[in-house]
Amino acid sequence: MARQKTVTTKEKLLMAASEVFVEKGFRDATVADICNRAGANVAAVNYHFGSKKALYQEAWRFSFTESMKAYPQDGGVAKDATAEERLRGQLMALIGRISDEANRNFRISQMEFANPTGLLDEVVRSEVVPLREKTLSLVRELLGPDATEQQVVFCEMSIISMCIHPILMQQHSKKTTKLDVPLVIDDIEAFTEHVVNFALAGINAVKGG
Repeated sequence: MARQKTVTTKEKLLMAASEVFVEKGFRDATVADICNRAGANVAAVNYHFGSKKALYQEAWRFSFTESMKAYPQDGGVAKDATAEERLRGQLMALIGRISDEANRNFRISQMEFANPTGLLDEVVRSEVVPLREKTLSLVRELLGPDATEQQVVFCEMSIISMCIHPILMQQHSKKTTKLDVPLVIDDIEAFTEHVVNFALAGINAVKGG
């Protein structure tokens, strides 16, 4: 029988911090809140991370790593699959990550966007930019050699926005009773398929134009 992995104090702090930062943002979160939730001594934050700022950065990175393990960027699609299938895999993974209520790095990013500290700029850049480069490369492949870089970037931005915006609207509608807004997505698989089809049609329109 396999032995269950022991969760270290550092991991407990990272998990607790990601929860608290999602709920309160960086400025309103306190080390005391985080340590209380982690069942750790306040001195543990300084010992393992050095500061609340460093803990904030590492909590985002920890959450991002866990999310990528659950939803790898390729979506399980083989590297030698068609470009269309590889795009479907990437979009399935992206939509899976951002629609997953357990995905804290995306929600921390949203809190940061609403009330920026600048503390996540470098860590987000180092982790997210490589993902975006892969998507840009795939869009470039789908558009063909005659596509301009502007067309590639515009198509990629449009596709990513199409994934994120409806899910953010749905998450907001679940939290408010002031707006009579219907849930926009009740079937993630159907939504993903729609996004893929719409994206491919748009790419073909740009390519043909």
